[in-house]
Amino acid sequence: MPLTWTTDPGPVDWQEAEHLYRVAPLGNKSAEHLRTVFNNSRFAFFAHDEGRLVAAGRVLSDGADCAYLCDVAVMPSHQGTGLGREMMERLLEACRGHKKIILYAVPGKEDFYRRFGFRSLLTAMAIFEDEAGAVARGHLGQ
Repeated sequence: MPLTWTTDPGPVDWQEAEHLYRVAPLGNKSAEHLRTVFNNSRFAFFAHDEGRLVAAGRVLSDGADCAYLCDVAVMPSHQGTGLGREMMERLLEACRGHKKIILYAVPGKEDFYRRFGFRSLLTAMAIFEDEAGAVARGHLGQ
């Protein structure tokens, strides 16, 4: 059975999404947190395999200048199958025409994103709520 793609966050089972992000692994994001961020995103994509959520991703965007791809997650059972590539292609197509498209990668996944044309930013900076955790996960320098 082929994957089913949707863009409507309305019918998403957010408990299932919480599990996806935990095992992907993209951290512990509560169902309510995920419902809020996906509903407040300009674009969202969800892939289901036999009714089960196996991938999700979203874009924050101002509609012309800047788009930020976030929370791109693929179930471990589906990683390496081309599903991540397809998710990225859908997200990037939604961002077509923006002056810049930004994302930050889980450490170790940078080469995957380079295949889509992403390059490292030399001046990127961030403030994390959990700074020590971000340093420990490799997102921030000392």
